[in-house]
Amino acid sequence: MVEDGAEGLEALSAELFPKTGRATTLGLTGSPGVGKSTIVGELVRVARAQGRSVAVLAIDPTSPLSGGALLGDRLRMQTHATDPGVFIRSMATRGHLGGMALAAPEAIRVLDAAGHDLVVVETVGVGQAEVDVAAATDTTVVVVSPGWGDAVQVAKAGILEIADVFVVNKADREGSEVAARDLEQMLRMGPELAWTPPVVPTTATEGAGIEALWDALESHRAHLEASGDLERGRRGRLLREVESLSLEKLRGRARELLADDGSLAADLTERRTDPYRTAAILEDRITGGP
Repeated sequence: MVEDGAEGLEALSAELFPKTGRATTLGLTGSPGVGKSTIVGELVRVARAQGRSVAVLAIDPTSPLSGGALLGDRLRMQTHATDPGVFIRSMATRGHLGGMALAAPEAIRVLDAAGHDLVVVETVGVGQAEVDVAAATDTTVVVVSPGWGDAVQVAKAGILEIADVFVVNKADREGSEVAARDLEQMLRMGPELAWTPPVVPTTATEGAGIEALWDALESHRAHLEASGDLERGRRGRLLREVESLSLEKLRGRARELLADDGSLAADLTERRTDPYRTAAILEDRITGGP
C-alpha cells in the first residue's frame, strides 16, 4: 500500500502514527560496490545478538520493465532470511531523484509501528540519495572504500555535511589508511561541530571493525539523546515531510487546473500573461481567493 500509494493509505497512516517514534533509525549509503549490504548484514548480526529485532529497507534502482526493485538486496542477506526477528524488504525508487523512494518515510513508520527496535535504510549512492537518507533517519552512515575518489567532488556532493559516521570498508586493501586519513583531514578543516563524525575502518566480509562501528553508532545515539538533537531532528523531518506532501498535492491540483482551462495555457503561450501572473491565478483558484 505504501509503495503504490494505494487507496486507504491515509487512514492506515493515521492509525499507525501514534504507535511510531520508538525505533532507532539508521541510514546507510555509499557508491555501488563499497560493501553496504555486507555491512548491513553484519550490523544485523550484532543487533540480533543483543536481542533487538531489526527491519532492513533496501532502496533499489527501479527495473525499467517491471517497475520493481532491481538489485534485490535480500539475496545478499540470506543468513538472516529465516530469522523471525529480522524483516528485509527491497523497495524500488520508481525513478525518484537521488535513489530514495518517496514512500520511504512512511515505510519506516510502518516498520517502527510493527515493533522493530532498529530500522536500517540502505540506499543506492547516487545523486541526492545521501541527503535523502539523512532526512529520513536518526543516524547517517556513509560508506567509502580505498580509492573512493576525488575529495573535492565528495565535498561538493555534501557528504561531509550529512554523515554522522564514516566507514572505510575493505580496509584490508591498499590505500585504506590514506582514505581514512583524507576523511579525517577534511573533517578537521571544516567547522567545529558538537559531534565530529568518527572514521571507522572495516573489512565487512570478515566481520572486522563491525564492533567498533556498532560502538560509534551507539555513541552517536547517546549524543543525540543527551543534546536534544534526537527530538529536534525528528520534528524537523516530520515538518519537511508534511511540506513535501502538501506541495505534491498542490502541484497535482495546479496540473489539473491547467489541463481543464485551456485559456490559461493559451494566454501564457501567446504572451498575453506572464508565468508569474498565471501562477497567481492558479494560486487564487486553489486557495479560493479572489
